[in-house]
Formats: sequence, structure tokens, C-alpha cells
Amino acid sequence: MRTLRIRTFTLLCFLLILFLPWIFFVTAHYVETGTVSFTKSQLRNETGQTRWDTALRMIESGAERWTDPLWQNQLLGELQKAKIDAAIQSSSGVDVYRSNPQLRGSLSSTVRYSIMEDGRLVGRVVIYLPKTYTVQLMSAIFGFGLALLMIGLAMRRFLLKPLEKMSTAARQIASGDWNVQLPGSGIAEIAEVRDGFEVMVQGLQSSHRKQLELEEERRFVIAAVAHDLRTPLFALRGYLDGLERGIAQSPEKISRYLAVCQEKSAQLDRLVEDLFTYTKMEYLGTDLQEETIDLGAVLRKSMESLAPLAREKRISITMHGTDECMISGDAHLLERAMNNILENAVRYTPSGGEVNVQYTKEGDQARFSVRDTGAGFNAEEMERVFEPLYRGEASRSRSTGGSGLGLTISQRIIRRHGGQLAVGNHSEGGAIVTGWIRLKSAVAHDPENYT
Repeated sequence: MRTLRIRTFTLLCFLLILFLPWIFFVTAHYVETGTVSFTKSQLRNETGQTRWDTALRMIESGAERWTDPLWQNQLLGELQKAKIDAAIQSSSGVDVYRSNPQLRGSLSSTVRYSIMEDGRLVGRVVIYLPKTYTVQLMSAIFGFGLALLMIGLAMRRFLLKPLEKMSTAARQIASGDWNVQLPGSGIAEIAEVRDGFEVMVQGLQSSHRKQLELEEERRFVIAAVAHDLRTPLFALRGYLDGLERGIAQSPEKISRYLAVCQEKSAQLDRLVEDLFTYTKMEYLGTDLQEETIDLGAVLRKSMESLAPLAREKRISITMHGTDECMISGDAHLLERAMNNILENAVRYTPSGGEVNVQYTKEGDQARFSVRDTGAGFNAEEMERVFEPLYRGEASRSRSTGGSGLGLTISQRIIRRHGGQLAVGNHSEGGAIVTGWIRLKSAVAHDPENYT
């Protein structure tokens, strides 16, 4: 849609007001006179004034001959020379003579005289002035009114109606109705306001949608946390009540009860820690304590922390990588992310299985992968594995010991370091988690893309 600047629109309105009345004036003058030239009235020159005076003197001096046809013909000749018309009325207002009967009620301008004789009213004379511009002026006034009407309609269409509709749309949005129709306009400034308003509406709609998603996620997290906390707490309370009542009397039974209580408390501790980390990463924000670190060292440290669990399940963990893979980041958070990935691999790998860790440099990225020999991910798990508190087990039991937040937290941490995390299934079986983080040299050369 082509648009005009408001100053151009104003200039066009001014020109319309200026020229449309003039066009109507000239047109009416042409219809009235048959020409578009404008000459001064002969009444304004000396000859015309003299002839007019002659005709008036003739009327004043010949009052007793007003009804004489011969005299009337002589008067008509003088009037024609002066190019004017006249009407003579008696003292009672009755027409005595009229040079042009068609001028009765005409729009021509008139001059009226009273004829007195010996202090007595004899009659009245009406002089019809030639070449008046009454019709032309009325046409010009009509043209001026038409110009104002056209400008008013244009302003309503291009200025007022779009602004009214945008005001209505703003009230709709305030009431929660996002399905608004924004009007177009031929005025560039109004169109720009409309485009800006549309961008604002889209931003507000996106923000509102995100807020609803966060609220839904918050409710889900609260419900899931309540469920996940209740199970170990219920078990812990049951075993503690058993110990208090003396149900476990033998040393072996007491030891078993205490072991279960210790396991449940450790499970609660892991769940609370994961929730705290997730909350900091997702809602509160965490400033990265950046330092230069070796990705291989972080992975080795994570492997060492998972070694007891791996030995318990008779799982071997191997690592292959380049000698040096320096990155810039928060060592504590990155270690937490790798711990979660490795722990997830160990917990879902059957006894006697293997977990393989690899890392390498590719261009300006440090890439790593963790592959296990478990069952791998099914289609639903691959789609939802990074959702908070999602677990593949339909029963949501804690038999595997996870909190459902490990990979979610890892993904948030890797993204905070400008990287990405992905999951898949290896061609030879088992699950594989791959990711990348920008190398320190790449971050130093392009810090804007590191968030």
C-alpha cells in the first residue's frame, strides 16, 4: 500500500482549499459570460459613469412622462448605452416601467433611488448593476465547502479511523483479547505507528504465552516435587517409626533399617540439590565464575566421582580425547553438568556394561560425547528428555535413583556457556549424549556470541 508523509498530505489539503474554489469561480464565470477573461466594469470608467448619470437625469426630469412609450424607448436607448437595466416604480410600489422584465428576482446587484419633487415622493428607481460576480462568488463558496468536506473525509479515512481502531485494539488487548485487527493507512506516519503497534502486540502475545508456559511449568514442578518428596519421606518415616517401636530387634535388622534410612535421606539430598540448581539456572540466574579450564580435566574429575557407582555395577568407563582442549567457563557448573550426564549413563547401563567418553577439537568448538550400552532412548524420551522432572519410567519410581532434572540442568549449563546438548541412539546400540562448547580462543575473538 502506497503511503504519503503527513506533510505531503497537509500540502495537498492546502492546495485543494486554494484551487478548488478558484476552479468553481472560473467555471461559473465562463458559464455566465462565455469567456474566462476578467475586465473592469464600464461603470468604473469615465464614459460609463457619464452615461449612467445621463440616464438618471432623464428619469428624474421626466417623471411626468414615465408612462409615455416614446419616452420609454428613449430611456431604453440610454440604458443600453450605459449597459445597465432599470425599473421605475410609483410611490405606491407599483411597477411603471422595467427595461428587462426577466431581471425580476435576479441575483444581480442593485442600487435604489427615491425620486422627490417639492418634498413629495414621486417614485423609486432600481438600477441593476452589470457584470456582478454573485454567481461566481457563490460557486467559489460552494467549492470551498466541497474542499473542506473532501479533506474531512480524507482525514477521517486516513487519520481518525486508523487511530480509533488502534485505540479499540489497545482496549481489547488490555481485556485479554489478542485477536485484534489493526487497520492500514495511507499516511506514512500512521502506518509506521501501526507497524510498531503490531510488533508490540506480537511481543506482548509472546510474553504472555511464555508466562503461561512458565506458570504451567511451575505448577507441574510443584506437583512433581511434592510427589517425589513424599515417597522417600514416607519410607523414611516408616523405618524410623519401626526403629522407635523396637520392631527391629536383631543387629542385622537394625543395620538394614538404618541403611534404608541413609539411602532415602541421600535420595532426598540429591533431589533437593538438583531442585536448587535447576531453580538457580532457570529462574534466578547464576553469574558464571569464568576461568580457563581443560575440558578433559573436567571429564576425568566427573569420571572419578562416578567410579564407585560404576564399580558397584561392574561398569567400565573409558575416555579418549586430545591432549589439551582449553575452554572458558565455570568449572563447578561444567563439572556438575558432566556429572549429571555420566551419572545418567551409568544408572541406565546394565551391569557389566560400558560407558565411553570422548572429546576433541573441531574448528572453534570443543566437542564431547558420552555413550553407554543401555537400552537407549525411545521416540518419546528423545523428544522430552530435557523437560524438567521427566523420567522415562512410566511409574516414575525412583528405583534408578535419578531426580528427572539431571539432563535438564546439564542442558541449561551448557547453553549458558554458549554451547548445545543433544541426545540420540548409537548405531551399535545404546544411548549417546553429544555436546559442544566454544574454545577459549574462539570466545576471545568473538565474545558477543558467548552467552
